[in-house]
Amino acid sequence: MTGGHVKCQWKADWAMRWTALGVDYEMAGKDLIDSVRLSGKICRAMGGTPPDGFSYELFLDEKGQKISKSLGNGITIDEWLSYASPQSLSLFMYQKPKTAKRLHFDIIPKNVDEYLTFLSKYPDQEGKDQLNNPVWHIHGGTPPQAELPISFALLLNLVSASNASEPDVLWGFIRRYAPDATPEKFPLLDHLVGYAIGYYEHFVKPGKTYHAPTPQEAAALKDLEARLGELDAGADGGTIQNVVYAVGKEHEFEPLRDWFKALYEVLLGQSQGPRFGNFAELYGLNESRELIKKGLAGELVKG
Repeated sequence: MTGGHVKCQWKADWAMRWTALGVDYEMAGKDLIDSVRLSGKICRAMGGTPPDGFSYELFLDEKGQKISKSLGNGITIDEWLSYASPQSLSLFMYQKPKTAKRLHFDIIPKNVDEYLTFLSKYPDQEGKDQLNNPVWHIHGGTPPQAELPISFALLLNLVSASNASEPDVLWGFIRRYAPDATPEKFPLLDHLVGYAIGYYEHFVKPGKTYHAPTPQEAAALKDLEARLGELDAGADGGTIQNVVYAVGKEHEFEPLRDWFKALYEVLLGQSQGPRFGNFAELYGLNESRELIKKGLAGELVKG
């Protein structure tokens, strides 16, 4: 049977199914618009009524190319669920259904934190705003309570800096930031700890590239290390962040974001990261100072 005959056959199958089962709603990708239209004509010819339809856009890879099974340039549902929650995937599918979406591993952390943000906002919203919140739909009108002391992105960077491969190690850092935090009290966070370790091992660690600091960066890092040593042990993320900003300005980084990029590339082996003040608060001031010293000594570049 030729390809054309096969296509005609499944268009007729669609029409017969719609007619026999009284299907009133059918979704299909935009590449099947003509096929859906023809199946509707066949359905009417058989005395049936075609279902209302919804045409959704296609999924793209990180380069903006159409995802193809033969090319293997996308990710599967099982792969997503190995590194993030089902709810984060639901949010990805829920938002902008008529817009082509880039489906690749780099977008997973962003969707996890967006889901957590929507979840945290829900209890304080009015009825109308709650209905417009994606988590109302994701959880069938009853979103769970969620109190999380840190974000998924911050967890990933903590794993990166500490090279933690065991959940207990990460919980030790978390309890420094939130002393009462336990896996039992924050089960959602406990799941995120596991996801963060898996995601880091498979997608972040292999691509980490540290660089040795330039003279300007080295001077600023040395200054930052000294100023962190002058702070109280319990300094919060905002206070630390103010010191980081001040150091960048005094060492004349222009634009200032180049200073933060240098921090991430020298200390974390990546081009972007969380607010450094929040990271240092969670990781610990002494640990952050030691990390800076290793970066200055070139130990991170050597691995």
